[in-house]
Amino acid sequence: MVKSKEELDRMREAGRIVGRVHEALKEKIAPGVTTLELNELAERIIRQHGAVPSFLGYPHTGRNDFPASVCASINEEIVHGLPNPQRILHAGDIISVDVGTIYKGWQGDAAFTVGVGHISSEAQRLIDVTDGALVKAIEQCQAGNRLWDVMGAVQQYVEAAGFTVIREYQGHGIGRKMHEPPSIPNFLDKNRRRRPKNWLLKPGMTLAIEPMVCQGDWRTRTLSDGWTVVTADGKLSAHSEHTVAITENGPRILTRV
Repeated sequence: MVKSKEELDRMREAGRIVGRVHEALKEKIAPGVTTLELNELAERIIRQHGAVPSFLGYPHTGRNDFPASVCASINEEIVHGLPNPQRILHAGDIISVDVGTIYKGWQGDAAFTVGVGHISSEAQRLIDVTDGALVKAIEQCQAGNRLWDVMGAVQQYVEAAGFTVIREYQGHGIGRKMHEPPSIPNFLDKNRRRRPKNWLLKPGMTLAIEPMVCQGDWRTRTLSDGWTVVTADGKLSAHSEHTVAITENGPRILTRV
């Protein structure tokens, strides 16, 4: 759970590669580009830096392992969208891209959502609020705070803006494994029977914080490919994520260049 300074530095290297992939993909995204092209570009950069894609071959209980190096989710797709040569980006779309790397045994994980060409003002506001929710959550990643401070910051910011937090998917601890304790839902529900443990945040903890936000109802469904998760009502969704380390001097974002 708690990493040493040396281990955090190794995670920083994995995260820096994720950041480089993000920069390249943001430049590549445009009308006419396929999600498979994005996947191929990402994998090439990851391997050029001596890392491997952490999503490729990720196991799915009872279903097919994940077949790609990134998740590319368009419009109503929330997470786990499968890159495909037939999925062509069109002006007005929004796309969420989630990237994970393993470098010398340590993980980095981060996601972003951007518009393709000109998008509607409401779609842009959804993206801005999702990014803002991540900022608010990271501000709460202070040693001595509690996990519920992080979760509550996301929910309060998103709902004040008139949007909805996806409840069926969440952030997580990260380190040598992609998914480590604690689980990090993006909401606190007074009527929820089982809340996650209210972890005390300590220096050396590393968290993948990832608000997933939608325009309408939070309920989801999974497509027949076994992976792609969409909003049940077909409305737009956005996703923003960073890997963050808790330090004595405040939060340290590991997934930036």
